[in-house]
Amino acid sequence: MHKTEKKLIGIDIRNEEEALTAFKKISSRMNGTENTIIVQEMVKGKQELVVGLINDPHFGPCVMFGLGGIFAEILKDVSFRVAPLDPCDALEMINEIKGSKILSGIRGMEAVDMNILTDILITIGRIGMENENIKEIDINPLIISGNKPVAVDALVVLKA
Repeated sequence: MHKTEKKLIGIDIRNEEEALTAFKKISSRMNGTENTIIVQEMVKGKQELVVGLINDPHFGPCVMFGLGGIFAEILKDVSFRVAPLDPCDALEMINEIKGSKILSGIRGMEAVDMNILTDILITIGRIGMENENIKEIDINPLIISGNKPVAVDALVVLKA
């Protein structure tokens, strides 16, 4: 869950030599609790978002949306809604965050397809409603690459 803090990530690896070096560094830092190293494509995009769900004991499944990557922790610019969501709820969540203008295509960035983004939020809420054993979901970052959303990193925590 805290792979960045434990320095268990290598990024922007461009060739076999760099991959082998990163593998050796990561392997040496593993303390025995981790036993798998995952290799995936480096996805680049200017718009990083966070989408999540928490199963609150009082409200039930609640969907979260905000700016992702390091901004999720630094700015804490997020909005929440109780599931299930409809398209209006999802659009309100998107427009409610202070950084929502980044989604409209400023400074040469392509605008985010709001239909795709609202579908993602609605679906996360539906997953929470249909799976009571899910405690939380964290997709961070959800990178908009071109106009395609890519869940670069995700965590699902089940109830004990």
